Amino acid sequence: MSAGLAVHVAIVVIEIDLPACRTLKEKRSALKPLLIALQREFACSAAELARLDDPGRSVIGCAIVSNDGRHAERVLHKVPRWIEGHRPDVEVVDFEVDRR
Repeated sequence: MSAGLAVHVAIVVIEIDLPACRTLKEKRSALKPLLIALQREFACSAAELARLDDPGRSVIGCAIVSNDGRHAERVLHKVPRWIEGHRPDVEVVDFEVDRR
């Protein structure tokens, strides 16, 4: 490996509300297609991170590895707006983008 290799990781952590979900089964049915769509749309990794036992809320995260950290960060800033525009059943409560 080259010593000068630049590797940047950008992450977005998003707290979402799932008002239509009353059970964990309904939550899984809503989250799985959302995570798959995020992976496809943004070429990122996506997973549920927290509030696993809460049927009405979730915390999801997306990550991108890139040679350009600013680009990765810009891409991930689009994720919450994309969710709001494409998933009317999901409400974005809060989000934070970080680069390492």
